[in-house]
Amino acid sequence: MYGIVEKRKQNWVDFYNMNTSTNRLLVVEYTQDVLQRPPLWWEYLPQREEWAYRRYMMQMENMSHLPDNTVPHLSMITGTEIFAEAFGCNVHKPEKDNPFAMPLIRDVSEWSKIKMPRLEDTNLVKLFDMADRLKARAGRDALLSLPDIQTPVDVAALIWEKSDFYASMFEEEPAIRELTAMVKELIFAFLDEWFRRYGPAGMAHYPDYYMPYGVTVSEDEIGIVSSEMYKAYFRDELHEFGERYGAIGIHCCADSNHQWKNLVQVPHLKVLNFVRDADNTRKAVEYFGPTTPMFNNTMVDLRTIPGSEAFHVADFVYANSLENAIEIAKRWNQENQI
Repeated sequence: MYGIVEKRKQNWVDFYNMNTSTNRLLVVEYTQDVLQRPPLWWEYLPQREEWAYRRYMMQMENMSHLPDNTVPHLSMITGTEIFAEAFGCNVHKPEKDNPFAMPLIRDVSEWSKIKMPRLEDTNLVKLFDMADRLKARAGRDALLSLPDIQTPVDVAALIWEKSDFYASMFEEEPAIRELTAMVKELIFAFLDEWFRRYGPAGMAHYPDYYMPYGVTVSEDEIGIVSSEMYKAYFRDELHEFGERYGAIGIHCCADSNHQWKNLVQVPHLKVLNFVRDADNTRKAVEYFGPTTPMFNNTMVDLRTIPGSEAFHVADFVYANSLENAIEIAKRWNQENQI
């Protein structure tokens, strides 16, 4: 099994190098043979650990049967709320959805509610405890995924009521910048401790791709701002993530086509994931294909895109059973001559 894992890791490393011939990868996610994931609440931490461990063991057991590029790992998946909660936000916990943060302040007049938290005083340390227990159980070589790392502006937009937050970008710029700087300081403290404990290699929180080093982030709020506002508030922080950790993968669910010319400039950008429809996924492949590896949730017929034989494109597919996953992988491999 160790040999298969190492080969798949190397496939991802080669995939990120635009000069290699490893330019097509597939990951198939299936759920039939694992427990249903429990709610992502702190109260369910033991159940989340058990789910992560069983999922990891299932991935290990099925590697020899499923011919894709899944790298088995211990999932540390969270909601988007974890850093906003650390600043004092209450958390709403829907029964059938992920938890999310409620705003701490409505406008700048409530600024006094915002205090810089110490990492060790927050619930974030529970993630270290969870990771330690999982590694002790699965073995020191078992990979961990990062939790959902929202970027500083995205977290600040949870702490500060969102409509007023964006208006305040024009009217209260110093306060916005102070808050995002505080959020960045906390995120960096968390990530620095994470990599100190567990090493540089790991998996993205979503979708499932391996990184030999570096950070993976969610960046959704760029969809609502102009290119000029991106440059004013988002660019330097994203660039700093790439520079600080040596590599960055970006996941984005937003309508962010107007930011593509900015995203392609992020230093040490290794891979992009856009959760979009077929038309916009195709446009993204056409735009980023010559320069940046892409990991897509929607398959694109690359044969219809001129020059795509040089593009590095991976596909993320869901299946309802191992048998279905094997069938999908074999068909995909045949179509891509792998």
